[in-house]
Amino acid sequence: MRDQDELEVFRRHGAEGVLLLGGGAALLLQLADPRIAHGVVRHSDFRTRPLDRLFGTLDYIYAIGFGDEETMRAAVRAVNAAHVPVRAAAGDGRPAYSAFDADAQRWVASTLAAVALELRERLWGPVDEATGDAIVRGYAAVGHRLQATREGWPETRAEFDAWWADRAERLAVGDEARAVARALLSRQAGFPVGATPLLAPVRLLTAALLPAPVREAYGFRWTPRAERVANGWIRGIGAVWPLLPRAVRHAPMRASLRRTRRRSRYAGLEHRGRR
Repeated sequence: MRDQDELEVFRRHGAEGVLLLGGGAALLLQLADPRIAHGVVRHSDFRTRPLDRLFGTLDYIYAIGFGDEETMRAAVRAVNAAHVPVRAAAGDGRPAYSAFDADAQRWVASTLAAVALELRERLWGPVDEATGDAIVRGYAAVGHRLQATREGWPETRAEFDAWWADRAERLAVGDEARAVARALLSRQAGFPVGATPLLAPVRLLTAALLPAPVREAYGFRWTPRAERVANGWIRGIGAVWPLLPRAVRHAPMRASLRRTRRRSRYAGLEHRGRR
């Protein structure tokens, strides 16, 4: 498959707003790496504004996957600027961490790829080998546009699955990660007015998309009934989503790109005003 063909495959995959249902699971997997949990908790207001990180990550991913070069550069600058203060030496049982750590960035990118693939296949069945490989390679740019580079990123879906299984076995959900999870999946997360009833299905789908050991470590109550209900939601969404107009299915991507472009224009005007 040519590079341009692979990009189109990845964009058809990534444009579907239904993938946002996996955002909570991806974030909790990221926090299951203690380096990331320490950085997020100690260098952000995540506990009081947990949706901000989700939207920030969303805007960066859409900019890298769908933006023009100017939009991508603006998104990279914004992320790098936010990452500057996120670093500390090891101490008191805490690992050293830095938001510029290539391996940590690679882990963040891998959670997005793993959850997206898991959700897509649960909605619509297994993807073929070529499509899976193209999607895996498409997510590489999430890291290598920052400091991660392509080194160490799997080239195929099979390689990715093996790499992911090994990393997942070494995760450690700590108290900080659990505190953030409680904030994210509660009313304090800052969901829009009227969206509170959605919290229960969001919690359920988040739990469903986590590996069992991680789900247990976060303290989710997972019963046969919860699993049946989650599977019912996933089947229903999978049946209805393709029937929606493309404008609806791709609306989150387009809204995100508009936000990034507005910020880029504002930053450019602000910079010129200082000269």
